[in-house]
Amino acid sequence: MKMQKKNCYIFLFDGFSDWEVSYATVGIQKSEQFRVKTIGFTMEPVRSMGGLTVTPDTDFISAVDLVDIDSANTALLILPGGTAWEERLNEGISPLVAHCMLMGIPVAAICGATVFLADLGILNRTPHTSNDLLYLQTLCPTYSGRAFYRAEPAVATEPLITASGSAPIEFAREIFNRLDILKEDAVAYWFGYMDKQPVLV
Repeated sequence: MKMQKKNCYIFLFDGFSDWEVSYATVGIQKSEQFRVKTIGFTMEPVRSMGGLTVTPDTDFISAVDLVDIDSANTALLILPGGTAWEERLNEGISPLVAHCMLMGIPVAAICGATVFLADLGILNRTPHTSNDLLYLQTLCPTYSGRAFYRAEPAVATEPLITASGSAPIEFAREIFNRLDILKEDAVAYWFGYMDKQPVLV
C-alpha cells in the first residue's frame, strides 16, 4: 500500500517573494514523503514579486481548515517573505499559524514573514533570526526578543524555522533537516548540487 504524502503548506499572497522558497519547494516535491500544497486567503490567482501568477490550491477558511489540518496530514507551514507582512496585510493568517504551533507542526518563516512572527510575540521567547535585529526592532515596536536573536542566515528551533531573506538555501537546508529528507537520494543529489557542497547520505 502506497504511503500517503503529508502536506507542506505554502501561504501565497500578492507580492510574495517567490525565490525565497523555491529551493525548499523543489526539494519537498522531490521527496517520497511530502508534497507542496499552496494556500491563500482565496483561490483567486496571486502575483509574486517576481511576476509569476499562481493560483492557490486551496483557500484558508478557519472553520474548516483548522479542523482538517493536523500533524497526521500536515508536516510544515511555510511563510514566504514580501512587503505585505511589513504593511500588516496578512494578519488574517494568524489563526493558521497559531494552530500549527499548537499542533506541533513546524512553521518556517523567511525575510518579512519574521516581522509577522514578531508581531505575534512568538520571537520574544525563542531563538530566531531575520534580515537584521534592527529590522525587527524598527518594524515591530512590541518586539522584545533581542536576547534570543541570532545573527545567522537561518535558525531552527522546535517547532520554528526563521531565515534572512538573503539565505534561501540555508532556509531550505533547515526545512529539509526538519523533514528528514536529506537522506532521500533524489533530494540529497539535487540539494548537494544546488548547495555546491557534498551531501552525506
